[in-house]
Amino acid sequence: MVRTKVVAFADDLIMVTRDESVRAVEYYVNIELRKINGWSKNNKTKFNDKKSKVILVSRRKRKEKKNIRVYLNNKPLDQVTQMKCLGIILDQKFRFQEHIKYAADRCVKLIQRLSKAAKLTWGLNTQLWPPYIKVLSYFC
Repeated sequence: MVRTKVVAFADDLIMVTRDESVRAVEYYVNIELRKINGWSKNNKTKFNDKKSKVILVSRRKRKEKKNIRVYLNNKPLDQVTQMKCLGIILDQKFRFQEHIKYAADRCVKLIQRLSKAAKLTWGLNTQLWPPYIKVLSYFC
C-alpha cells in the first residue's frame, strides 16, 4: 500500500501521507523526509526548513492528538492550520472558505481598479460639469 506521494512543481514540493492514525502519519512523514534529506545531500542541494510547513488534514471527529512533530534537517517544522499551495489556500478540513474569500477580495480589487480606469474616459467631460451642476442644484 502506497502511503506517501510526492509531487513537485517548479520549486515547490508537496508530500502527502495517508494512514489510519495521526501517529502513523507522523512516523511515515519523518521517514520520507529523512529520505528526501539524504537525496538533497547527495545532489548538493538543501531544502529550506524555515519555509517548509506541515498541515494535518482530517475530517475525523474523534478525539485524537492533532499536533504532529515533523523534522527536516533535524529541525522541527511549523504546523499550520492553513497554507497557500500553488495559489490555493488549503485548510485543515479542505473547506476552501479562506480561498474563496481571498479570491473574492482579489476580484473586488480588480473590479475597483477597472472601474477607476474606465471612469477616466467614460461619462461627461469634466469641463462640462459646472453648468449641469447648476441645473441639478436648481431642481433639487
